[in-house]
Amino acid sequence: MGRTLENKKEIVADLKGTLSESTLALVIDYQGLTVAEITDLRRRLRPSGAVCKVTKNTFMGIAIQEDEQWKPMSELLKGSSAFVLVKDDLSAIKAYQEFQKATKKTELRGGVMEGRLLKEADVKALGDLPSKEQLMAQIAGAINALATKVAVGINEVPGSLARAIQAVADKDKDGSAETAAE
Repeated sequence: MGRTLENKKEIVADLKGTLSESTLALVIDYQGLTVAEITDLRRRLRPSGAVCKVTKNTFMGIAIQEDEQWKPMSELLKGSSAFVLVKDDLSAIKAYQEFQKATKKTELRGGVMEGRLLKEADVKALGDLPSKEQLMAQIAGAINALATKVAVGINEVPGSLARAIQAVADKDKDGSAETAAE
């Protein structure tokens, strides 16, 4: 029994909704994966908020045809395609890469981000970026180091001033002691 027209429209509407919330879409060739392996991939992606959709290329083609941001994906729609739709957290790329290493069955065709077609090397570069939490920690550390340097610098000014005044006072005392001895 085939899908009804209503059912097909629901699938396309669901894809459009998920794409509207996504910042990155990866297209993978999932041929040869078992249901258990696809389930494992979905489980690995869940913590990052990404989803893996397995759908016909024609449905995805219809979903992206009116959206300029996702149109470049049409070049990747061939063969058996699964779509990893990433909302914000790019750690989903690392989760997919770990899955790919473990199964050695999938192939990344590419992706789309901000209307640009990404090749496998581009996606790998995105995956190598530090996570959002790591970046925030690095920024916080840099701000803290800067604040510490400013505080030390500000604290150093009165100390330097006091040492300079003391040096002048000592010089005057030595100078007046020499004058009195003559």
